[in-house]
Amino acid sequence: MYVSLTLEKSYSEDVGIMVDVLRASTTITVALESFDEIIPVTQLDDALKLASQHKAVLAGERGGDTVEGFNTGNSPIEIQKFRGKSLILTTSNGTRILGSMNGIPLIGSFINAKAVATHAFNIAKDHIEVVMAGVNGRFAIEDFLGAGTIISNLQNSCTLDEMALASVLASQDMKKTENAVYESLSAANLRELGFEKDIQFCLQRDTSDTVPVYRNGIISSQM
Repeated sequence: MYVSLTLEKSYSEDVGIMVDVLRASTTITVALESFDEIIPVTQLDDALKLASQHKAVLAGERGGDTVEGFNTGNSPIEIQKFRGKSLILTTSNGTRILGSMNGIPLIGSFINAKAVATHAFNIAKDHIEVVMAGVNGRFAIEDFLGAGTIISNLQNSCTLDEMALASVLASQDMKKTENAVYESLSAANLRELGFEKDIQFCLQRDTSDTVPVYRNGIISSQM
């Protein structure tokens, strides 16, 4: 089994894992404990229309801040206040990346790192591609370290490309990893917006066995 790591771009037609640590991957994983499905969309207008059609909870952010008029933003803590059949979600990076992925897209983060790695290994034919969402095309260290934490669960049974190996080596020290995420540009933005507790939440390790799977425009849970 071959494991590769990329930024934004998806090439594999086998299995992919999208990683957007702060915060889409984490929020999606948590939300599937309270919703049957999540419908990710890119455009705000589309999100509003779908929420009306499905009588769904509407969640979204731009630049980390909650979109005005939406029920909630992209907070894994706030999303726990809601439940229902469908959640409409639009974010700056993670939901955009999902639509461009080939193969079977899974969604991973620190909170489900072991679960998503195990499921990917079980269903992949010969290639697991981990895709960092980044921030508007820019490398984001939190996604690199989150990817490394996921890939560390695969390193003993798979061949890693050099980027994947680098992420594993970079994320070996848990305390340094946490400090790097706290000092990231994304975390600084979230603190400024009042979401510091979200950063702490997103750094929890393997607290969820939920594996979100994206199929036919809908995210559902593969337990």
